[in-house]
Amino acid sequence: MDSLASQFRLTDRRFTWLVGLTFSLSVTVIALGAYTRLTEAGLGCPDWPGCYGFLTVPKTESQHALAQQAFPDHPVEVHKAWNEMLHRYVAGALGLLIVAINVVARRRADRPRRMPLILLGIVIFQAALGMWTVTMALKPVVVMGHLLGGFTTASLLLVLWLRMLRRQRPAAMSGPPAVSPSLTSVRRLAVAALVVVAMQIALGGWTAANYAAVVCTQLPVCEVDWVSKFDITAFEPWQPGFQTYQYGVLNFDQRVSIHAAHRIGAMITTAIVLLLCWQLWRIGWRRSALGLTALLGIQIALGVTNVVASLPLPVAVAHNLGGLSLLLGTLSTYWVLSRHRETTRFKQRPAIHRVKYSRHGHGLPLQRKPAGYVQMTQKSG
Repeated sequence: MDSLASQFRLTDRRFTWLVGLTFSLSVTVIALGAYTRLTEAGLGCPDWPGCYGFLTVPKTESQHALAQQAFPDHPVEVHKAWNEMLHRYVAGALGLLIVAINVVARRRADRPRRMPLILLGIVIFQAALGMWTVTMALKPVVVMGHLLGGFTTASLLLVLWLRMLRRQRPAAMSGPPAVSPSLTSVRRLAVAALVVVAMQIALGGWTAANYAAVVCTQLPVCEVDWVSKFDITAFEPWQPGFQTYQYGVLNFDQRVSIHAAHRIGAMITTAIVLLLCWQLWRIGWRRSALGLTALLGIQIALGVTNVVASLPLPVAVAHNLGGLSLLLGTLSTYWVLSRHRETTRFKQRPAIHRVKYSRHGHGLPLQRKPAGYVQMTQKSG
């Protein structure tokens, strides 16, 4: 029995390691996707899944000539093509690892199966979005959907990884003891923060997809009269009638509207996340409060740098990863809070007091005798 239990623990550790590796690769895919988008390499290969009709980037002069003949409107730019293909290769490896997670999860009945299946469906849909990004020439709603799909994949992989870690180390994943016996209000606030952070990421994706990141160069909102210029049509998801959406198709007022909405969303997100950090500090979860505060501060600093320095490439990529880190930090905080409720539910049950009944019936409980009480019995005869 001991050898069987140790074998089960070993296979669980291997499965946990596989999920952790896949999670790390999903973060890498998001970083490569941001780099590809910010270097204008989204159409570095005008076809899918190959590149200019080849399995890889054209290398020789004859291949370049054939590529130019097949795609006369898309001159071969080798560095952009390699950016795009590298992103596709790593995303393909991520898909294979998610398939492996599903295969390994089905070998034992006690492993989670629903989450790996959901991940497999998402990564298949992600591949379709990657194809539509190319075939629809960077249509903003597709680009934003592709970004959100990547963030969703990383989030679900994190939850799966935390679940497996909790099986191996339940005490370490239960969270610190809380001052208040009820965490309901803090947990609800964590849900609100999670929703707001996700919406802010969607706004950021919409800002990037419509090339509205640099239309406002001053703080806190915009140097132009954005209130009078605000145009709600800038948020219409479908923008038909354009051959390509590269470099954006919206006018200046519409881009200002998107940018201003993103900045206002950042202010709301900051307020709610700081409120969550304050509540976490109050109940004794100080490490979580400090971690979320640090992630929020770094993300704000990166956003301000993007505005002041006109979107430098390393800072812009880091801003994407900062949004992902804030999302994952808020998600993990909520996950630990919800698990903490489950582990403390049993401890908070009232103690059951046993009542001793008299031997001679009548169903009456015995009265507790005071200290020093001496029972007097009448002797017979």
